[in-house]
Amino acid sequence: MPTEPVPNDPVPTDPEPTDPEPTDPVPTGPGPTGPASVGTGHPNPTVEQVIRHRLSTALGGWRGSLEAAAPMVAFVVVWTWQKDVMTAVVAAGALTVVLAIVAIIQKQSLQFILSAVFATAIAAFFALRSGRAQDAFLPGILTSAAWGVGTLVSVLVRWPVVGFMVGAGDPRMAEDPFAWRRDPGLVRVCQRLTLVLVVLYAVRVGIMLPLYFAGQVAWLGVAKVALGWPAWVVAVAVMGWILMRGNTPQVVPAPDSDVTWQDQQTQGQES
Repeated sequence: MPTEPVPNDPVPTDPEPTDPEPTDPVPTGPGPTGPASVGTGHPNPTVEQVIRHRLSTALGGWRGSLEAAAPMVAFVVVWTWQKDVMTAVVAAGALTVVLAIVAIIQKQSLQFILSAVFATAIAAFFALRSGRAQDAFLPGILTSAAWGVGTLVSVLVRWPVVGFMVGAGDPRMAEDPFAWRRDPGLVRVCQRLTLVLVVLYAVRVGIMLPLYFAGQVAWLGVAKVALGWPAWVVAVAVMGWILMRGNTPQVVPAPDSDVTWQDQQTQGQES
């Protein structure tokens, strides 16, 4: 009796491979401003950009500089007028109190006023003890000399002072205050920036020390003001020029690279 043929089961075959949908590659090569930050889609900022970002929050503005210099200006003006050390000291102290009251009313920081109080108190001690008005400037001269030697030594031993200022803005500061030293490029740039401070302190001492020995109180006052915040402005400008011209890649990417990159983009759009 004839039987119906049974159809053979088809032999299973592997499905043809399909090409995956193309995806944007994660950048791994060097970008326009430094090595790429893996997973962020943008290049890492350079060492100079990270330093600019951190130092921008560490420098006081014009108001802080004025508050720090005003008491010494009052001292010089009153002494030149009255030729009395005690009267000049009282004038400087009174102006400091007025500045503090204004800052409190305006809810401003007392940081620079407190530093002025400390500096004015030391200056008054020296001036009142000797009775010579030029001795009010001696603490500042000695402080500049000490800072000059200290900053120079910090460069020679590769622990530059500016590096500590940059490290203070590092998000890892609390857990690892010396993380900035792991990047040799950052250390080298901070050494160059610290040398600018060495020159600043050398100029201060080189100008004010001869005036002190000559007893030129009025010119000491002029030099004190001119070599205060105006000289700082010049030093910061030189530092900025160094940072703008540099293009040092980060060896150890900083944790605040994303914030720095975003700030750079914002500044570029505003300009």
